[in-house]
Amino acid sequence: MPDSKPQLTEPPRNVKRILLKISGESLGEEGAGVAPPVVATVAAQIARVHRLGVEVAVVCGGGNLLRGAEFAKLGTNRAAADHMGMLATAINALALQDALERAGIETRVACAVEMKTVAEPYIRRRAIRHLEKGRVVILAGGTGNPYFTTDTAAALRATELGVDAIFKATKVDGVYTADPAKDKTARKFTTLGFAEALSRNLQVMDRTAFTLCMENRMPIMVFDMFVEGNMERAVRGEDIGTWVF
Repeated sequence: MPDSKPQLTEPPRNVKRILLKISGESLGEEGAGVAPPVVATVAAQIARVHRLGVEVAVVCGGGNLLRGAEFAKLGTNRAAADHMGMLATAINALALQDALERAGIETRVACAVEMKTVAEPYIRRRAIRHLEKGRVVILAGGTGNPYFTTDTAAALRATELGVDAIFKATKVDGVYTADPAKDKTARKFTTLGFAEALSRNLQVMDRTAFTLCMENRMPIMVFDMFVEGNMERAVRGEDIGTWVF
C-alpha cells in the first residue's frame, strides 16, 4: 500500500533523516575503480551533514567496478551478472565505511546479500535503530534481487526507513529540461512535480524507482555533490539543486 503521507506543496524543510544515493562512479577516478582521496571527499561531505544532527543512510551503486546489465548484454546470465554487481556495491560500502570512520563517524554496513564476515544483514528495524543511535548506515547489495537497480534500492530503503527525503548525488546541479552539456538552451528546474517529470520523460531516477517514490510521496533532492559543501547547503534548505515532489 502507498504511504499515507500528505502530498507536499513545497520542498521539505528541516529534514531530520535522509537517504543519500551515490553512484559507484562518484567513488573512483574518472568513474572507474575506488580512489581513496575521492572516497574521503565524499565521506567528508556526509560527515558535515551528520554533525548537523541529521540521520544519514547511504545507498551505494557499483558501476565503478562492474555493471551487471552490461555483462548480461555480452551473454552472461542476467541474474548472475546482477549478483556480481551487488558484490561491487559491497566493496564500495566498505571503502566508504572506512573513510567515514577515519573522519570520526560511527557507521554500520548492512547488506541485502548475506556476507557475515564483512557486513551485517539488512534488517529494517535494526537499521532504524542504528540511525537513531547516530550511526551512518551504509546499505549495500541493492535490493538483494536481480533485475533491480540501486536507484530502486534507494527508493525502497528510503520508504522502509521513513526518511524525510532522498538526496540523489550527481555531477549535474539539478534537473534540466534537456542535457545541459548538449543543449545550451536547457533550463534548470528549482522544483518539479512527479507528474511533470514523468510527462517530460526526465531521467531523475529509473522508472521503477521513480514510481515508487511518487506512490509513497517520497521527495527527491537532485544536486551536485562534487561542489564542496553542497550537500550541507541542500540539507539546510538553501537554493541548491532541484526538488522533485
